[in-house]
Amino acid sequence: MNFVDEFRDPVAARALVASITELLGDDEVAYMEVCGGHTHTIYRHGLEHVLPPGIELVHGPGCPVCVIPMGRVDDAVWLAEQPDVIFTTFGDMMRVPGTNGSLLEAKARGADCRFVYSPLDALKIAQANPTKHIVFFAVGFETTTPSTAVTLHRAKALGVENFSVFANHVTIEPPMRAILADPALRLDGFIGPGHVSTIVGTGIYDFSPREFGKPLVVTGFEPLDILQSVQMLLKQRREGRCEVENQYSRVVRPEGNVAAQQLVAQTFVTRETFEWRGLGWIPHSALEVHPDFAQYDAERRFSLPGQRVEDPKACECGDVLRGVIKPWECGVFGTACTPETPIGTCMVSPEGACAAYYNFGRLQRRTVEVGARG
Repeated sequence: MNFVDEFRDPVAARALVASITELLGDDEVAYMEVCGGHTHTIYRHGLEHVLPPGIELVHGPGCPVCVIPMGRVDDAVWLAEQPDVIFTTFGDMMRVPGTNGSLLEAKARGADCRFVYSPLDALKIAQANPTKHIVFFAVGFETTTPSTAVTLHRAKALGVENFSVFANHVTIEPPMRAILADPALRLDGFIGPGHVSTIVGTGIYDFSPREFGKPLVVTGFEPLDILQSVQMLLKQRREGRCEVENQYSRVVRPEGNVAAQQLVAQTFVTRETFEWRGLGWIPHSALEVHPDFAQYDAERRFSLPGQRVEDPKACECGDVLRGVIKPWECGVFGTACTPETPIGTCMVSPEGACAAYYNFGRLQRRTVEVGARG
C-alpha cells in the first residue's frame, strides 16, 4: 500500500465513520475547518455525505487569497501600473478582482504582471532586469512568510536594489479569536490548520480551549486525516476533555519550525491593525517589513493610494469566510459568480470555499435545501 492509499483506505474510512457515529449519538455539533485545503478535501472526497447528519462542517477564514480585502488588491493593481515596474505574484492572485479590475486585466492593459512560483523567482527577475523595479505581492499565513523572509535576506546579501515586497502576510491566531467572539456563529471546536502548524507548532492554539472552551485538533489533508480529527474531537467531548491535540504528528511538531520562526521575527514586525475581508480590522493580525529591511518595503518606496473599499453588494464572501453562510446561500453563487467570472475571492482561489463547492459539483445543494424548506 502506497502513501496515498494508506490515507484513503475505504476500510479504515468505514471504521472511522462507525466510531464517529457511535461517539456522536443523538447530539449535534459544528466544527470549523480553518484551512481552505481542508475544505477542498472534504468536498473533493464527499466527506460531508459520509459523516452523520448531526455533524456540521463550517468553513473558516484560512484561505490566504480570500482574506485579502479589495483595497489591498487595488493597491496591487496601482503598483503594477506604475512606470518601469514589473509586478510579480502567485498565479491565483492574478485573478482576484478589485475596483479597477484584476492584475490579469491590468496585464491586458499593458502592465508587466508576471506570476511566479516563489519570491526567489521574483528576485531573479530583479537581477535580470536592473533598469526595472520588481515588486513581489507577498500573501499568506505563517506557512509562506518564511520564504518571503529568506528572499529579503538574500536580496540584502546580494545588494539587489531594484526589488521590494508588498507585504500582506497574516497570522492565524487573531482571526480565530475574532471568529470565537462572533455571537452569530456557534462552534463546538476546530479542525486546526496543518500547513500553518508546521511553522507555528501546536501551543499557539492553547487559547481556544483555555479561554473559549473549544477544543482543536491540528489536522492533515487526506480524507482519513479529516475523519480521524472529527473522531478525536468527539472523543474529547465524550470524555469531558477540552484541549489541543495533534492528529498531523507525522509532519507537525509541538514546537513548530523554530528556525523559521526566528527568521520571520528578524524580518517582519506586527502591524498595529490590518483589514480582513469579511472580518474587518483586526489588531495585531498581520506583518509588515522590519525597519532593517526598509529599502525592500514597497509601502515605504511607493505612495500607495491606500483606499479602503467595500466588497460588491452582491458578493457575500465575507459571510462565507466567517462561516455564517454556506456558498450556495450567496445569491450570485454559480450564476454571476463562477471560477471563470469571479466576483469574490472565495471563487478565485484553489482554497476558496465557493470554488470547492462549485468545482466539486455542489451546485445542487442550494436547490435541495430550498426544496426542503418549502
